[in-house]
Amino acid sequence: MELRSTRSEGIAIITVDAGRIDAAAAIRFKDKMRTLTKDGPDHVVLDLAQVEFVDSSGLGAIVAAMKQLGPRQRLDLAALRPEVDRVFRLTRMDRVFTIHASANDPGSLAAG
Repeated sequence: MELRSTRSEGIAIITVDAGRIDAAAAIRFKDKMRTLTKDGPDHVVLDLAQVEFVDSSGLGAIVAAMKQLGPRQRLDLAALRPEVDRVFRLTRMDRVFTIHASANDPGSLAAG
């Protein structure tokens, strides 16, 4: 699993370069998220455009990544594919996370 971080307008955009966040990748995902968000900006956006599948372990890893952020940081999600979006809606995690249609427009992310 590869995570890539870029910064734009004070927002860290972390792109998941993998098709799955599942039990096999969950621990690596959490560890990499911790490294990328430590001492980072207050607003972090997880770009899931390439992710086609998230299982319960993957969902738990994303929630854990949110919980390990500093007290002033927040984690939003962006670019969920329909299959991944369905998982977030069925588990009502869409009420926990702010979900953006795209990570390509940081200006709109700042307003969200």
